[in-house]
Amino acid sequence: MVTGAIYFTGTLYWITGVMATYGDMARWVAVLINAGLVIYQTLYVAIFALILRRIVVAHGPTSLMAAPAVWVATELGRTYILTGFPWVLLGYSQTTVLPIAQLASLFGVYGVSMLVASVSTVLAMAGCKLARATLPLVVVFGAVLGVAVWGSRRAAMADWTHTGEAIRVGLIQGNVDQDEKTQAGRAAAIFQDYLRMTRQAIGEGAEFVVWPESSTPFQFEDDLLAAAQVRTLARQARVPILLGSDQFVRGANGAPTTFYNAAFLVRPDGTTGGVYRKMHLVPFGEYVPVKKLLFFAAPLVQAVSDFSAGDEAVLLPVGDHLVSTAICYEVVYPDLVRRFVAGGSEMLTTITNDAWFGPTSAPYQHFEQASMRAIEEGRYLVRSANTGISGIVDPYGRVIARTGLYQPAVVVGEARFLKTSTFYGRHGDILAYASVMATAALLAVAGRVK
Repeated sequence: MVTGAIYFTGTLYWITGVMATYGDMARWVAVLINAGLVIYQTLYVAIFALILRRIVVAHGPTSLMAAPAVWVATELGRTYILTGFPWVLLGYSQTTVLPIAQLASLFGVYGVSMLVASVSTVLAMAGCKLARATLPLVVVFGAVLGVAVWGSRRAAMADWTHTGEAIRVGLIQGNVDQDEKTQAGRAAAIFQDYLRMTRQAIGEGAEFVVWPESSTPFQFEDDLLAAAQVRTLARQARVPILLGSDQFVRGANGAPTTFYNAAFLVRPDGTTGGVYRKMHLVPFGEYVPVKKLLFFAAPLVQAVSDFSAGDEAVLLPVGDHLVSTAICYEVVYPDLVRRFVAGGSEMLTTITNDAWFGPTSAPYQHFEQASMRAIEEGRYLVRSANTGISGIVDPYGRVIARTGLYQPAVVVGEARFLKTSTFYGRHGDILAYASVMATAALLAVAGRVK
């Protein structure tokens, strides 16, 4: 519990500021709610320790080698239980260590987590001077060396950076503070800035332009005059534009009944090519779970928009190709992104508004986690973030372009449409589920041991 509390306090501290600043609540209440989330995440570390202790008691000290499987099983639980919150899994520590990160193309981020946990395990066994620790130490470090050599070769060859159809992508980083969108008179100026930056990107050769999440200070389908300007620009330049905007579905009386966080694809002829509605909403950001129980957080409940979740992994047409988009923290769900690729996505896009995070470690965490999806799926990933970090990542995790935080920026770079697939893309989280089964089997046997 202490280990988990230190880890998650250090990586999730920024949520307090988000709730206090944008949830209109007292800081002490925000601290309590964030502490509840930290404690919940910490429980998975404690459960890992309890399970491992039971296995070791039943099967002896050498069964400590089950630790990597047990760890991955708890990470999978953290991904799905109670809607899941798989933020900063252990494997993400290797995102920038490209030779090791290539393992994600086989077994996803959970495979990388298992490798890191394996190193920790054999070092613990050696440090405790356990009998028969030498062989596991040799095997694990041999595996690390093998992955490093194979991963280095894979990244160096970079075959998929020379295949598929190339396209120049323009990323628009407007750097709009969250409070500016609601200021009288600012909406029009913000919108004109986006149009100006889009023209700049097109002038620099962009053939596909991506705006961030909730980039427009209006509802795209409701403000016909503003939408017409976007459509006209797309039609004049013959360039598709992907933008984020809220979508209101209205009832028979014309009043909004359902709210979605959505992404709209405007074709080169100015028509709407498709709409993707965010499927994985942010708890306490886009909806409040168990509202009745959180009576003490009334300001947050009132401040948070009550969005509905989309129910379809819609792909969006760009020329003769299909692309997908993950909105905000959807990109930290490996299986969701895999569903897009399985459905035919040839390029990953992700749009986000990280202005909520402030000048904390969260935007950096978010970018690294998004980068892992490119390696897992063997796809180029393009990311447009309102206040940064925006960038382009190749299928091997190399960052081709990257912006700084809190500065307006226009990035134009090359990406490619790809139809190849990785082992992970074809088979998914088989290693993670195998870890769950192995953990359950070891516990079942341990339960019969007196």
